[in-house]
Amino acid sequence: MKKTDYYEVRDVKNIKQLLNDSCEIFKDRTAYYVKENGEPNYKEIKFSKVKEDVDELGTALINLGLKDKRIAVIGENRYEWACGYLATICGTGVIVPLDRQLPEKEIESCFKRANVSAVIYSDKVKEVITNISKKINFVEYYIGMDSKEDNGKFISYSKLKEKGKELIEKGNKEFIDAEINEEAMSELLFTSGTTAESKAVMLSHKNICYNIHQQCQMIDIKKEDTFLSMLPIHHVYECVCGFLTPMYRGASVAYCEGLRHIQKNMQEAHISVFLSVPLVFETLYRKLWEGIEKQGKTKLVKTMIKITNALDKIGIHVKHKVFKEIYDQFGGRARLFIAGAASVNPEVSKGLRDFGILTLQGYGLTECAPIVCLNRDIFFKDDAVGLPLVGTEVKIDGTNEDGIGEICTKGDHVMIGYYENEKATKEVIKDGWFYTGDLGYLDEDGFIHMTGRKKNVLITKNGKNVYPEEIEGLLNDNEYIKESMVYAKKEKNDTKIVADIILDKDYIEEKFKDNPKTDKEIKDIVWEEVKKINQTLVVYKHVKEIRIREKEFEKTTTMKIKRYVENV
Repeated sequence: MKKTDYYEVRDVKNIKQLLNDSCEIFKDRTAYYVKENGEPNYKEIKFSKVKEDVDELGTALINLGLKDKRIAVIGENRYEWACGYLATICGTGVIVPLDRQLPEKEIESCFKRANVSAVIYSDKVKEVITNISKKINFVEYYIGMDSKEDNGKFISYSKLKEKGKELIEKGNKEFIDAEINEEAMSELLFTSGTTAESKAVMLSHKNICYNIHQQCQMIDIKKEDTFLSMLPIHHVYECVCGFLTPMYRGASVAYCEGLRHIQKNMQEAHISVFLSVPLVFETLYRKLWEGIEKQGKTKLVKTMIKITNALDKIGIHVKHKVFKEIYDQFGGRARLFIAGAASVNPEVSKGLRDFGILTLQGYGLTECAPIVCLNRDIFFKDDAVGLPLVGTEVKIDGTNEDGIGEICTKGDHVMIGYYENEKATKEVIKDGWFYTGDLGYLDEDGFIHMTGRKKNVLITKNGKNVYPEEIEGLLNDNEYIKESMVYAKKEKNDTKIVADIILDKDYIEEKFKDNPKTDKEIKDIVWEEVKKINQTLVVYKHVKEIRIREKEFEKTTTMKIKRYVENV
């Protein structure tokens, strides 16, 4: 296949069509692997069953009087969440996915801002939802995914679905025949707010389906694939790429039981595709090598990597056999890892590929439904965030002497706007171009390289730009450092670059187990490492001070540091 060729895809205009077509084409295939009531083994749910469940729930929601109203869905990644989303967006009203880890006051605020009429929730947030229900009166129904009985405004998801089934059997086709306005707001999403308070993003069926359609031309997602759903499903990256895209392609989704269970669930469901964030991939990769080193096989594995890489170049692919022990740790079928939400360390991408798992990264934002660019499975660069989606325009605005400027994009993936915030919408959408607030440059092959957030740029006294993400990437690559945040401290005659550092205590304890070090000694050792990193940077980017931090950084659910909270 040539670099200029694209994978064949079927046309879809809206998510209802996507659901109906997939559930017909792939009706006998497994759509979901779920664990019910604490059962140890995954249970399969076929595509045909998904269609039945969504139709029943959607019919019942309309029967409750929720047609064209806003319905929030909040809970962990699970099948009922997916059905609630689809039953709303495919003919009932506007879906409002919410982060279950938000504080109670913020969830209540989202209910108010979105003016929701119903809430579909899981038992994980039951207490919070109950508390909120006592303070507000505009929500008509609270639909419990785990509730067995109805109690006033609180109604049972399962009983509601039964009611929908009865209505369909009696000939009710209000949901099944509901028409979709592809350009109207169909989803209201609150951004994660890493640099400022969250905004409410309005997306349409057109935005989302365009994104699914275009990304599947660039990466081959097969009906035989099984995805592991681990990232929070309310987030547009997981929702569109890890939930709707597999459904579009006839692939399966297995729900992860939590961070501690990633590898166990990979093995149980024999996953082939895994979407996550760089921190997770970097942790998996580090643990792989720790295991190899403990077995005393470092030299052997490095030799075998060189041999298998050489064989790959002449078309002999034996990595999965040679590294079977490693491959089996991921379930024996892992073929594709995709990182989003931040840039992944190129060493990790290449390192996982050395073991036979293609690891790529993409770039996007909630406002772009979400993908702007993506590395292809047949054409990629480890240090780039990808090529623009097929048919998507990208330009770099206001470039400096290094060719770095603001990444802007134009196409059907760009949001309708920010809900009830015309001023903020006009600030970011100009002449159809969405100004991302991210900085980067385009290389000679058309790949986008990201350098950081526009709002995060540190400007020195002599007017030089310092991109904290660049320095953080170098710091985080160091084995002593788990995580870092770089910022500027203003001084009389200069701008001092400072790094807050969280140590990798497990590594340090193991390294110095025979000769424990004091906190001061550890800080001195880390400072020496930072000085080595400084030598690779121009002088004005040098870190002049480090602070060892005990408390974890406050983060979004996609594990990005909330700089506006942490900034000192």
